Amino acid sequence: MRLDDRYVPYLQMAGLYHLARLNDRWFRLDEPLVSAFVERWRPETHTFHMSFGECTITLQDVAYQLGLPVDGRYVSGFLTDFHVYIDGGRPAWQWFHELLGVLPLANQIQKFAVNCTWFQETFGECPEGADEETLFADKSGNRIHIRWLPFVARLEEMGSYNWGSAALAWLYRCMCRVANRHVVKLAGPLQLLQSWIFWRFPGFRPAGYDAFSWPLASRWSGYNPGISEKGPRVQMARLKIDLLQARDHTRRPPGCPSGGLGASAYDVMVVCDLPDIFCGG
Repeated sequence: MRLDDRYVPYLQMAGLYHLARLNDRWFRLDEPLVSAFVERWRPETHTFHMSFGECTITLQDVAYQLGLPVDGRYVSGFLTDFHVYIDGGRPAWQWFHELLGVLPLANQIQKFAVNCTWFQETFGECPEGADEETLFADKSGNRIHIRWLPFVARLEEMGSYNWGSAALAWLYRCMCRVANRHVVKLAGPLQLLQSWIFWRFPGFRPAGYDAFSWPLASRWSGYNPGISEKGPRVQMARLKIDLLQARDHTRRPPGCPSGGLGASAYDVMVVCDLPDIFCGG
């Protein structure tokens, strides 16, 4: 969805402008490569088990790759009966209508989640002459749970939350679900995982993407892995992973000095601090 200039002040207020710009220049997911890496994920340790040892995505990676804050207030909420706790017990859908000015049809709702296509069709284009109230109603996002309403309702406070930990915890949880319950389809912030693979394992990087800016995931803007058969590509990715050695893994992001935040102590800290709370273990 095109980023209208009139949305920029509100995105800046929320501290998410750079992420919106990244979404505007996104890249396609290389499903065979990501699937091959997820096969190496171990929920017991929240790490990828490689032939040379273990490695994982850290909070620092989230900050570098997506530019999300990794400190501040934690993102939390009630997954059951959450609507009772919204704004003093007001009905959730009433608040939804007050914030956005419109309600989705019943076929666009599954329990308390709204199809993303409805958001895109309803708010995909900012109308000419839109006032502040109309601009505030813009939301984008396969389904979006309305438990996020308390955060969206106060844009000026969104930047004070630790969205980096929330994104990383959600990715951990999704990969653990695949490992534990044999879920076929992987969800979560998979572009974060793919960008991490490209940065940490140079042998998997696509050619011709040498220039980069902030956040680092923008480096792969426009990347399209093609539509060739997935089976052979998964097998090829598995073989390349099997042959990886320690020298093929880059521990430090650009600009991070040796022994700094890219050191192994930081990796261990994050692995220990994002444990079974999110992964149901």
